[in-house]
Amino acid sequence: MMISWLHDEYPEQEGIAVSESDSDELLLDAYSRSVVAVSTRISPAVVRIDAYRRASSSGSGFIFTPDGFILTNSHVIHRARKILVSFSDGRQMRGEIIGEDPDTDLAVLRIDAPDLCVAPLGDSNNIRVGQLVVAIGNPFGFQCTVTSGVISALGRTLRATNGRLIDNVIQTDAALNPGNSGGPLVTSGGIVIGVNSAAKTIAGEITLSAKFVSGQLMRYGRVRRSYLGIGGQSVNLQRRLVRFFNLSAEKAVRIISVDKDSPAEHAGLLPGDCILEMNGRVIMGVDDLQSQLTERIIGDHSTMKILRLTRVFDTEVILTERQET
Repeated sequence: MMISWLHDEYPEQEGIAVSESDSDELLLDAYSRSVVAVSTRISPAVVRIDAYRRASSSGSGFIFTPDGFILTNSHVIHRARKILVSFSDGRQMRGEIIGEDPDTDLAVLRIDAPDLCVAPLGDSNNIRVGQLVVAIGNPFGFQCTVTSGVISALGRTLRATNGRLIDNVIQTDAALNPGNSGGPLVTSGGIVIGVNSAAKTIAGEITLSAKFVSGQLMRYGRVRRSYLGIGGQSVNLQRRLVRFFNLSAEKAVRIISVDKDSPAEHAGLLPGDCILEMNGRVIMGVDDLQSQLTERIIGDHSTMKILRLTRVFDTEVILTERQET
């Protein structure tokens, strides 16, 4: 909070000495008002989600479009036979699963209801470490519990429940508890910048990813991802090979298997080949390769640098869509 803002708020105090304790009270008051304002604005858009399967569970979500689309975590609703969505005003209705993406732990539901409040997705490019954030959710089944804190770190990584690496994760010190999962992480301006994941006390998937994933789920019911068609493992390269070929790193991905009629097979890749680079970026492990495939557009022509026995060469691969199993 800017001190000049505080002075503008209390112009009649100009020229009056303010003690350190009084100054602390003014700052605390401004902080409190920010949290209250965000809570008042966003809480009506936050819902409780009860997922019924063999063992029922609950989590949070928030409405992000006026026509009833709800964003939440994939693990909150995964394999649910029935979804109930509850509002803070007591309304309760059935929710329809539009799609989910375990790779980013995000899912989209939809409800049919009038007069919906919306929590708008914002641009998380401009957020900063130390910035005030508010987490809203339904921990332990309580409606719309609010916690606040600051952004502790940016660019973290987090393992999804299926083992895939989620990039660009926002870490916050705002308290998150079971049931917070799927709720919004909001700036002091009332803009959603993340979706909370209570499992690691981290707010997952920043909004740029959430926008892309939610758009894909709403359109296709799944996220369309590029597919290479290999089984691989992260390996350490022999130092003599690294020195001889003047390689950028001592790690790579070794191809263990190549799927039939896959982009990798069409590109001539073989078991035993090591993927060193993709589109000029060093591939130091399976996670790096997955990140590259996530970023690439289906049908893209991509260049890969390959180590095969005692030679290094470039090859072009045309990525296709990964088929869900």
